[in-house]
Parts: sequence; structure tokens; C-alpha cells
Amino acid sequence: MLTEIYQIVSDNWLLLLIGQYPNGPLGGMAATMLLSLLGIALAFPLGVLIALARLSPFAALRSSATALIYVMRGIPLLMVIFWVYFLVPLLIGRSVPGFVTMLCTLVIYEGAFLSEVVRAGIQALPAGQIDAARALGHSHLSAMRYVILPQALFNVLPSIVSQFVSTIQETTLGYVINVPELTFAASQINNRLLTKPFEVFLILAIIYFCVCWSLTQLANWLERRVAARRAGPQATVSPAARGPSATRLGDVAREVGK
Repeated sequence: MLTEIYQIVSDNWLLLLIGQYPNGPLGGMAATMLLSLLGIALAFPLGVLIALARLSPFAALRSSATALIYVMRGIPLLMVIFWVYFLVPLLIGRSVPGFVTMLCTLVIYEGAFLSEVVRAGIQALPAGQIDAARALGHSHLSAMRYVILPQALFNVLPSIVSQFVSTIQETTLGYVINVPELTFAASQINNRLLTKPFEVFLILAIIYFCVCWSLTQLANWLERRVAARRAGPQATVSPAARGPSATRLGDVAREVGK
């Protein structure tokens, strides 16, 4: 079996890597990674906005953001794909490529999940920080932008990488709308060989495992770095070294905490 697997990889590695490019659309592993990167990159600012709306003092924003999150987290991704696939052409009046359809789906779906990651990062910070920032004259949005979000986003970096791993796995559903990603390329190979489905999809599973395991190790490393960064400088850096602004904010935070 190892010989057969080696032969399949040797004959089809280019299709698995880039699909039919340059004679056709970019596909294979390159399309999977491009789709995942674009999806998580575009979903991230949407997730931050939804998280801020979820924590907003305005009830209308909180209710709308909460409803969106619960809807997206409560239905299968495949259902969202079909909604976007049929709804977007109706809205814009023309057909949309499968890649764009899947990208729009990932942005909406991952935006809801990332919003909860960001919200958890914000709520994990000491409550006195937002009150201290407000006491120094910051508005709610200004306090979030300059004081809370920089710390929260740094702390949730490992969770964002883990969500990126989930995004890579979710791109496999693009196969149902003919997105030429890695699973689609493996299906093309299987249709051509006909007699070796186990070997073909074993290769596919190994590729996904290697990529996702590597990124999971990166998330674990980032988690250790974040934990060390949070524990180290606070214990060793003096108030004078942090500067007057940081010292003042810390003093106000302690006063508010009392």
C-alpha cells in the first residue's frame, strides 16, 4: 500500500498543490490556504465589531449582535453555504464564483465565532481598567480602542490561531459548490483512478493532519509566550520604567478597584 500511496502522490502532487493552475483556476492546497487566510483575515474585523456591539451599553446593538451570534452558532455551516450560494446572486443580479461564495460564507460564520473569542478576551481583563480609562477622560469607544482591545487581542492570539485551524477544516465543505480546494482535487484524482479511494483519501487525511497539527503546535507555543509575557514584565518592571501615563492609569485602576 505504501508503494501505491507513493505512486499516487508522485503522479498527482502538482494537482494536490495548486490544482489546474495555470491552465485553470488555482486549486489544491494553495486554494485551501488562500481561502482560509482570506476568510480569517476578513472575519477578524467583523468579529471585533460584533464583540464590541455585544458589550455595548446600547440594548439594540447588544440584542442584534447576540441574535446574529446565536443564529450562526446554532446552524450547520453547510446550511450557511447554501444560503449564500442561492441568496447572493439574487441580491447582486449575477452569478458568483464558488470561491467567492465560500469566502463570504466563512467571513460571516467565522466572524460570529471570533466575536466570542474577542469578547472573552475583553471580559478576562480586570474590570477596573475600563473604569480607570473612563476616569482619565476616555469615552467608551476610546477606552476600548486604546486600553482594552490591545491587551485583549494579544491575549487571544492562540485562540485565533486555533480558529484558523477550524477554518482550514471547514473549507472542505466548499467541495459541494465546486470550489477547487484540496478535497475537490483529491476527488478528481479518485474519479480518475476509480479503484483506489482508500489510498487517495488517506493521503488527503495525512495532509490535513500535518497542516492542522503544525498550526496547533504554533497555537500552543503562542499560548506559552502570552502567559510568560503577562506574568513577566508586570513582576519586574518598575513604575518609573513604565512611564507616567501607565503609572497614572494603574493608580486610578487600583482606586476604582477599592
